[in-house]
Amino acid sequence: MDLWRAAVAFVAAFLAGAINSVAGGGTLVSFPALIWLGLDSVTANATSTVAIWPGTIGSAWGYRRELQSAEPRFRVLIVPSLVGGLAGAVMLRWTPASTFDRMVPYLILFATLLFMAQETVQRMLKTADAQSRKPLKWFVGAILFQLAVGIYGGYFGAGIGILMLAALSILGLTDIHEMNGLKVVFGGSLNGVAAAYFVWAHMVYWPDVLIMAVAAIVGGYGGAGVARRLGRTAVRRIVIVIGFGMAVSLFIKK
Repeated sequence: MDLWRAAVAFVAAFLAGAINSVAGGGTLVSFPALIWLGLDSVTANATSTVAIWPGTIGSAWGYRRELQSAEPRFRVLIVPSLVGGLAGAVMLRWTPASTFDRMVPYLILFATLLFMAQETVQRMLKTADAQSRKPLKWFVGAILFQLAVGIYGGYFGAGIGILMLAALSILGLTDIHEMNGLKVVFGGSLNGVAAAYFVWAHMVYWPDVLIMAVAAIVGGYGGAGVARRLGRTAVRRIVIVIGFGMAVSLFIKK
């Protein structure tokens, strides 16, 4: 690998790791960078997933305070995350690149709009009749929603953080930092199993993976501290900007 390619890969992964720890959306940096470096879209996606996944380790450690205070019921969502992540990865392997390219911008735009509606949905939930909010009903809904998010995440992953933040918000969480911590764990789980599948299926470009993995860990840990200092409003704005930025850039590319 020449020095220029190594530098581009390192910077892209560092920024992706930091962005993922703040609000999700780091694939906006890593995926286009790999395309620019000459990889086809499917290989770039698989390579980005494998390379950026180690960054979740640093992010999870950075959010350890928030994770300790999270309610146990939310931790159960790791199971559908794992199942969905594997299913999405298998789907990607057998999806034509042209179909993959057409779907992505619409999925990201949907995720961003959903997150923008977060506070409106929360107000509606708070005023809902207590009888309509059966614990079993909400638990099953959470499992199914996270399974769908896991499939999407294993398939592509850009904007997955926005989807998970929206899901956690709808389920009643309001602390953006606690939501970010859980998002990191769920995202790390589904991306971890997807990454393992991509490696097994020989879908990644290893020279880029090795240098990007180190950069993602460093960026992921540093980003958690930045998120706390920015505050809830600023982090929400970053989420929305990242989401629309992803959608617009991919629509233009399309």
